Amino acid sequence: MPDRDSSSQALISGRVSVLLPLPLSGAYDYIVPAGMALTPGDFVRVPLARRRLVGVVWGKAAGGISEAKLKEVAERLDVPPLVPELRRFVDWVASYNLAPQGAVLKMTMSVPKALDPPRAIPAYGLSAEGARVLAGNSDSLTKPRRRVLEALSYGPAATSADLAKRASCGASVVKGLAKLGYLESVSLPPAIPPPPDWRIPGPTLSSAQAMAVQDLAVKAEQGGYSATLLDGVTGSGKTEVYFDAIAASLKAGKQALVLLPEISLSASLLKRFAQRFGTAPAEWHSDLGEAQRRATWRQVAEGNARVVVGARSALFLPFRELGLIVVDEEHETSFKQEEGVIYHARDMAVVRASLARIPIVLVSATPSLETTVNVEQGRYARLHLPARHGLALLPEIRVIDLRRDKPERQRFLSPPLVRALDATLKAGEQAMLFLNRRGYAPLTLCRECGFRLQCPNCTAWLIEHRKRGQLLCHHCGYTAPPPPKCPQCQAVGSFAPCGPGVERLAEEVAERFPDARLEVMASDTLGGPRAMEALLERVERREIDVLIGTQVMAKGHHFPMLTLVGVVDADLGLTGGDLRATERTYQLLHQVAGRAGRAERPGLVYLQTFMPEHPVMKALVSDDRDRFFATEAQSRSQGGWPPFGRLAAIILSGPDEVAADRAARDFARHAPHLEGIEVLGPAPAPLEKLRGRHRRRFLVKAPRNANLQIVLRDWLARAKPPASIRVQIDVDPYSFV
Repeated sequence: MPDRDSSSQALISGRVSVLLPLPLSGAYDYIVPAGMALTPGDFVRVPLARRRLVGVVWGKAAGGISEAKLKEVAERLDVPPLVPELRRFVDWVASYNLAPQGAVLKMTMSVPKALDPPRAIPAYGLSAEGARVLAGNSDSLTKPRRRVLEALSYGPAATSADLAKRASCGASVVKGLAKLGYLESVSLPPAIPPPPDWRIPGPTLSSAQAMAVQDLAVKAEQGGYSATLLDGVTGSGKTEVYFDAIAASLKAGKQALVLLPEISLSASLLKRFAQRFGTAPAEWHSDLGEAQRRATWRQVAEGNARVVVGARSALFLPFRELGLIVVDEEHETSFKQEEGVIYHARDMAVVRASLARIPIVLVSATPSLETTVNVEQGRYARLHLPARHGLALLPEIRVIDLRRDKPERQRFLSPPLVRALDATLKAGEQAMLFLNRRGYAPLTLCRECGFRLQCPNCTAWLIEHRKRGQLLCHHCGYTAPPPPKCPQCQAVGSFAPCGPGVERLAEEVAERFPDARLEVMASDTLGGPRAMEALLERVERREIDVLIGTQVMAKGHHFPMLTLVGVVDADLGLTGGDLRATERTYQLLHQVAGRAGRAERPGLVYLQTFMPEHPVMKALVSDDRDRFFATEAQSRSQGGWPPFGRLAAIILSGPDEVAADRAARDFARHAPHLEGIEVLGPAPAPLEKLRGRHRRRFLVKAPRNANLQIVLRDWLARAKPPASIRVQIDVDPYSFV
């Protein structure tokens, strides 16, 4: 039986409350049977209606229910209990984000099979008969068979595959020995991953890096809550700095968690981690298979996985002795979960660190305005890396005014960018073209009647993916083949692509530079971290001349020979009414520009834009990040927008448009009328229809010090929409679709 958490409360007898991983807002009471000892955090199996479910003991029963109506806990599972700070974290996340407690708990129990007893690994050991034959030096043993028996005579039992490897023979040799009775079947416990070796020295650090390491190492070794922004320009060596913080945490006997905004970033980080610590960390993301997720969850709970690198859901893993959290690229909007339990992983990570009384490090070259304000107000400390590591210099950034330097008709690269590409390729260097649009074209329409191909389930255009021969909705995943004729006017072969996607851009580059080796790098062209790793290795081996892609290639990658970056549409993202549009665009373009000139060769970045006078373009060219964010902060502050005010979104959706409108009007009648609270709406959501549901949105705006959760709970308690209407609450929204 696993050790009980020493910090848990005392054993509970009589009645307990058990929280189940269901969309429920509270725990259920159960009777503890005689002879069973339970502690808060224990995993138990309990009856519910006609089912038996696994839940977690949340504490003593609230009482008030007759004992005759209560059922007994069926069994306690042989699983390490959830530590107190994780249970408090589940409660906090549920309360803040107005989500059911059970739904949040489900995220910590995301691999139900991990709660089952670990599977023993079938293996072979040396039998008494095998030992006798080996000792007798029998001539009947072939050399491969003798090597297998000798391997087991001085080594431990092993799997068939491991034995064959150790004895340099085929698996059939091992199976043959087992049939002869020379080997006996045994079971091995699940393998424990080798711990990272924190004693391996890292690379030589700059003075700024060394000062940052000293600060973070002290915090990691001493423990206690602290939040620190590691703010450094692209290529300044931020990763090496927080690696040393991880080493300090490991030295102190603690686990560490590194959160990444996208799993595509994990490939290069895993490789660098293995080089630094002698072994790879545990991974946690959606691309993993069920068996690996099960093993990792259990290893984290038992304390055997010392470092985890994962996507936002890794924040809810049941760490036994978590000592450090790192949020890399903390400004990234991918940390926001938009479905199910809606939360922002960066903000919730700060909460988890606070509840666990451990340090957290937020890492970025372009910190979010929220984090910047927290630094200015003294809530977070700041460590600054002002220069690139080694001899590398920041790239020169130039603007191409598309009003003057227009691309040729049906082309998308301006003459200055084409000339720069030509010069880069002739010099034997590499180039990157950035366009944040997947597929071939963002819109396909009929030349005869203007009909546009639209998703039947969403208010969105279908995107042509020419390589796959499909039209695809990027919101719901709907696919269809390109129609041979227009559904509206019946014209044959009349559809034309409008605007470029990365596939169309690659087509243009291939026509202009037929000898250049091209590769498209987008989320739908990569099969996960392993495919990303293979692609990055090809770039490093200089097997690719021009890399064309979306934001997955914008950050976290180091290409020594990449000296030119061209942003094809720098204005993309600046429109649409999103209050964070300019901040996001600046951050993304700054990250893209940072891929150029990361070694000794100088880098050059071209931004194609119709708005060279825009503050984002001016800030990028002048490299005046702080002034840009100061201006952005002033604008937000004057309007009372986050982070200087609070915001929540309420979206009502239903399959029937008329019913959705009616429900929204009824919901509005119960809207709060409080001083300082402003309710905007109802109005159609920017993406009015999504996955077949019609959506109406309210925005609730409040002062920074307002308890928005109380306001929302009161509103929801008074407004009772029909069962067909789904109500979605988004506290601190980041996306306005």
